[in-house]
Amino acid sequence: MSPAVFLSGLFAALTPFAAQALDVRIDPHADLLYRQALPLLEQADTEDDSPSPLRTAETNDPELSRQGQAMARTLPTAVALLEKSVALGHPVAQYRLALYYMTYLPAGKIADAACPLLEASLSQGFAPPATAIANWCPSYNHTPAYREALEAIPSMATLYAAYYPQPATRLACNRSRPQGLELQWGRQRDYQAEVYRLLGELDPQRRQAFLQKAVEINGCAAAQQRLTSNR
Repeated sequence: MSPAVFLSGLFAALTPFAAQALDVRIDPHADLLYRQALPLLEQADTEDDSPSPLRTAETNDPELSRQGQAMARTLPTAVALLEKSVALGHPVAQYRLALYYMTYLPAGKIADAACPLLEASLSQGFAPPATAIANWCPSYNHTPAYREALEAIPSMATLYAAYYPQPATRLACNRSRPQGLELQWGRQRDYQAEVYRLLGELDPQRRQAFLQKAVEINGCAAAQQRLTSNR
């Protein structure tokens, strides 16, 4: 097959859902609350690179104690701001609050706490929840609604461009590999590649076209490996 014919087929395969834009309006006050939470989240993430604050009471290191106390102040404030933003339906705040639950709750409680937030965020065209849903939300990640939400994401890129980069627990299409429990940060194109990779897993008939699109967007190694194994 010539490159021109392949690209024509790829365009035909991906075009049917490209125009399915969602009518999403982000509440200005919700956005202000989310923006207020960001520096506190970043501060808590920085402090969380040190040994767990839960263990600082057992150490005589005053610096570790200071970091633990600082995190105990900033993280609850950030979460409270996210919760207020979520109450107003902010899709990015929904994702970040879900990510907080995924990071700090026991594994057995994550799905019940995080999945409703992840699903609400994804349904508004925000890409980062897609991979978390694939891993944590089995009652949703094989439904037509999940597939439809993934298909709508490319048309929402302009609305969410200013909200990147975003953290995740694991990005298969990002070449960087965080250490331990460190979050992995991705650009918008990294998450777009993840969406096409996931669509490739859901649609065997168009798998090659979706995986090729993921590779084209950011060189997604996971998609390239899958393409190679299918030959």
